[in-house]
Amino acid sequence: MGLVRSQAQSSPVLADASFLVALLNKREARHLQCRQACQRIDGPIVTCEACVAETFHLLRHAGPAVNALLANIREGAFEIPFRLCDSAAAVHKLMEKYADTPCDFADACLIAMADELNTGDILTLDSDFKHYRWRRNRSFHLLIPLE
Repeated sequence: MGLVRSQAQSSPVLADASFLVALLNKREARHLQCRQACQRIDGPIVTCEACVAETFHLLRHAGPAVNALLANIREGAFEIPFRLCDSAAAVHKLMEKYADTPCDFADACLIAMADELNTGDILTLDSDFKHYRWRRNRSFHLLIPLE
């Protein structure tokens, strides 16, 4: 499933593994809602390799969805600007800060990306992002309502 999106010069939007799984697997309950949300995005959709790995794990029995994820990365529908080697200390600090949530590695990478890219707009189905903060005290703007 190739995504056709405009690449206007708007702020980037973060994509969590929960969103990617639902977007790429038609059998997911929130697939249509994620697809519609994706089509409303003007700026680039960005993620990190940790979210990609988590998505692969969750989609391991859905071969076409795995292929679609790789194709969309290759075609530029999803960008991966994050470099862990530049942000390892920040990611570690975030995992410690949110140890009681708990904040997994992929979530910590997304929070660090929000800081780096100056954006709190996120495509996620993970309610933990209601509690996480970027730039120390800014709330994330969840672009998909959580029920």
